[in-house]
Amino acid sequence: MSKTLTRPLSNRSPQPLYLQIKDQLRRRILEGDYRPHEKLPSESELMSAFGVSRITIRQALRDLHNEGLVFSAQGKGTFVSKPKAVQSVEHLQGFGEAMTAQGYEASARLLSIQQLKAPKAVAAALRLASGEDVVEITRVRFLNREALSLEHSYFPLDIGRRMFGMELSGDIFPMLENLFAIPLGEASIRIEAALPDQGTRAHLNLQPGEPVLRVERLTHDRRGRPIDFEYLSFRGDSFKYHFRVGRK
Repeated sequence: MSKTLTRPLSNRSPQPLYLQIKDQLRRRILEGDYRPHEKLPSESELMSAFGVSRITIRQALRDLHNEGLVFSAQGKGTFVSKPKAVQSVEHLQGFGEAMTAQGYEASARLLSIQQLKAPKAVAAALRLASGEDVVEITRVRFLNREALSLEHSYFPLDIGRRMFGMELSGDIFPMLENLFAIPLGEASIRIEAALPDQGTRAHLNLQPGEPVLRVERLTHDRRGRPIDFEYLSFRGDSFKYHFRVGRK
C-alpha cells in the first residue's frame, strides 16, 4: 500500500470520510501514480490503509466509478480507467480551459503554422473570397501527456499572421482575447464519427479501423465576424461532449 501514500483523515472536517478518501485516490490517479488499466489496492488493503469500514471504502470507489475514473472487473478488482475528458458546450471554452478546470493536465505540440490558399470550405466558413489566403495552425493536443486530438485551425490573415513566432502550446482563445483584444462571441459546432486518415492515426496512436470524433467549430467575435474555423479529431475512446438543452 505504499503507493497510495495516504494522508491522515480528519474527523473534524465537514467532508465525510469517504469523500476524503475519494479525493486522495482521485488525485493519485490524475497525477499518474496509478496508470490507466492499473489495478487499485483491494478493498481490504484500502480499509487497512485508511482505518475505515468496508462500506466507507465502497462509497469512495463508487464515486470514482461515477466520475469515470475507475472500472470494476468481477472477481478481479478495481482498475483505473483510461482518461475520458468531458467538455461542456454550454459555454465557449478552449480545450485547455475546460480540462484544467477538471483537474487534468492539458498541453499542445505545434506541428506547423503556414500561410496558404484557403480550402473551399474554409473560405466559405470565414466569409473569404475564393483564392484568399489564410493561416493554418496544426497541433496535437495532449491530456495528462497522452495524445488526445489533432486540430487544424484556420484564421484570416490579419489575425493569423500575428501568431507566427508566438507560443502556441496552450489555448488560442485566451490569446485572441487578451493579446489581440478580440472579444469572442459564439461558436457553431458540428460533430460526427469518422475514420481518420493515416496521418491522424499516427499522431493519435490509433489502430486501423478505430474511429475519431470529428468536430467542426466556427468561432465568431462579438460583432459576428467569423475568425477561427477548426477541424478537431478526438480519440473516440478518450473524449466526449456534454450538451444541456431545454425544450422550447
